Order: sequence, then structure tokens, then C-alpha cells
Amino acid sequence: MREASVNEVAQTILHYLRRNPDAQDTLEGINWWLPDQQSEPRQATIRQALDSLVAAGLISTHRGKDERISYRVTENGLRGP
Repeated sequence: MREASVNEVAQTILHYLRRNPDAQDTLEGINWWLPDQQSEPRQATIRQALDSLVAAGLISTHRGKDERISYRVTENGLRGP
């Protein structure tokens, strides 16, 4: 089985968040609901995908009371194809 690229994972995350605009989740939570596309390097790939979406302004980060970072779609992320 081939490993999904960072771009593929980013698109999957963004698609999910666009369909669920009130959703907010941590890296661990996203790892759980993403389709099983890859094996061992999955968490690193997801982190890179999240970093690229944050850098593009399509999702934002929020630090919870427990200091864990969660991610949610931005207004810019809701627009687009």
C-alpha cells in the first residue's frame, strides 16, 4: 500500500472540515477519523498537512485548557472548490 502524500492528506482534512464547519479536532483525533491511507509515518504526514493548511490560512489552531492544540476550518477555508 502506498503512503498518501502530504497534499492528499491536506485535501482530505480540508474536505472533511468543509463538510463539518463546526468540527474542531486535535492531531490525534484527526488521525483517528482520517481514512486508513498509510502506515507508520502517518502522524508526521498529518502534521505536515495540518501545518500547510494553517500556513495557507485555510484552518486555524486553538489551544485548549489542557494545552492541546486543535484545528478548525477558517472562513477562507470554507470558500473554494
